[in-house]
Amino acid sequence: MVSFMQQHSALNFIAMEDTRWKKFKLCGDYNVDLRSLYLAWSTPAGLEKWFLRKADFYTVPQRLRANDEQIAKEDTYTWYWHGHHNDIFEKGRILEANGQDLLKFSFTGGSIVTVSFSTRNGLTIIDLEQTDIPQENDPAKNLLVQCQIGWTFYLANLKSVMEGGKDLRNKRVELNSCFK
Repeated sequence: MVSFMQQHSALNFIAMEDTRWKKFKLCGDYNVDLRSLYLAWSTPAGLEKWFLRKADFYTVPQRLRANDEQIAKEDTYTWYWHGHHNDIFEKGRILEANGQDLLKFSFTGGSIVTVSFSTRNGLTIIDLEQTDIPQENDPAKNLLVQCQIGWTFYLANLKSVMEGGKDLRNKRVELNSCFK
């Protein structure tokens, strides 16, 4: 005979959603001041230094932001990647940008990326969390895995560029087939 508690526990278990494949969090420590790292994420020129080939941000009235101008909440963006032609791009919206230590933006597949900055033990810490990742049955299209791999590389490249000046990105379109 199954007790009421066993039945009730089973019902709660069924009702709980498995979120392991819908979000992830990464963090990195940087021997760089917080302001410089925030600007590396919040200006077109900053993002192009370590992350993107081209970062276009548009204000609400659709004015293209200058390379050294900080992004703001409700800006939209079009991002272009090194190693790819202009037909490969990402479009999204800035959901939050407080000018100091927090950025939040829409990303691929309708997911949300939150980047927060803090200091600890003389280092700047970046916490990156991607949430609302759609589930995919095809492992080759699994956004959680692909984005986690991508962000891990780009956080390492940010460290390399900001601390040592070495950019690790593939910038050659003709080599893109090596990575498929």
